[in-house]
Amino acid sequence: MRMGQRPGGHGFAGGPSHPEDDAHGADAPSQTTGEKSATKRAIDLVLAYVALTKPRVIELLLVTTIPAMLLADRGHVQPWLILTTLFGGMMAAASANCLNMVADADIDKVMARTAKRPLARGAMPVSHAFVFGVTLGIVSFFWLWATTNLLSGILAVVTICFYIFVYTLVLKRRTSQNVVWGGAAGCMPVMIGWSAVTGTIGWQAIVMFLVIFLWTPPHTWALMLRYKEDYQAANVPMLPAVASETKVTKHIVIYAWATVLATFALAPGSGVIYAAVALAAGVWFLVVAHRLYAGVRGGTPVKPLKLFILSNEYLALVFCGLAVDSVIGWDTLAQLFS
Repeated sequence: MRMGQRPGGHGFAGGPSHPEDDAHGADAPSQTTGEKSATKRAIDLVLAYVALTKPRVIELLLVTTIPAMLLADRGHVQPWLILTTLFGGMMAAASANCLNMVADADIDKVMARTAKRPLARGAMPVSHAFVFGVTLGIVSFFWLWATTNLLSGILAVVTICFYIFVYTLVLKRRTSQNVVWGGAAGCMPVMIGWSAVTGTIGWQAIVMFLVIFLWTPPHTWALMLRYKEDYQAANVPMLPAVASETKVTKHIVIYAWATVLATFALAPGSGVIYAAVALAAGVWFLVVAHRLYAGVRGGTPVKPLKLFILSNEYLALVFCGLAVDSVIGWDTLAQLFS
């Protein structure tokens, strides 16, 4: 008997006058709410699995893989091969990112920047995330093998294993140079893209690998300057967490110069468009890096996130310039000056 309803079920106090009305009326709102709640939980779970793959990090794959493939087949575009390679590469990157979160679940809970990641907030069991990550890795290997070649599939597996077993489990928590050497995993998309087209690894792919390898430390350290307290709390020896800001920004400048010089090494295998973009973007990148260093040395307020954002734009400009140059297919600088 409901509160406020008279005996007999006549509904004089506003209750339903028939049992059917009671079934379809009173229980309907709670049933609808339950359905909505279940739907929302399902959507939240799907979004949590998507978040495990770090979609924003995978953007680097698109920025670097496509230009590498276009340069490997200079003057031609193979849309289907590009799409299949990107799909396989995205699954490999998603696998590595997911397994990275599995290994870092303990420290992600400590750091404010990562506290909302799926495993840190308990969105799903760690074992489920592990199976998800491993499955993505296996599928990426067989997909790349079937649609491109065996070398590309092997490179994808090597990338995943290096990122997890070398960077995440060994370097990250043991040395301040973790980003320098661990960044090699983020350089592999150009290798995969090049090998998907040629079945080999050419010198241009090695130079592109070197560009990203040298770009990764200043890009990452700029972000970590902003969140160094997080890494200190988690006892992770990222350079900004264990060194002075002056030392960190000095290293940023050194690696910025090395990155720009490495982009010039690719010029002989490309054309005037790439050379012009690499030069202009390089000057811009170096100016901002030097300003950050000068600001820290002078004791003035600085915004390291500005360099972090700029570094993304810089790499995108350089590789987009390379893509356009490759599609147009004019004579390379080596050909022009031969």
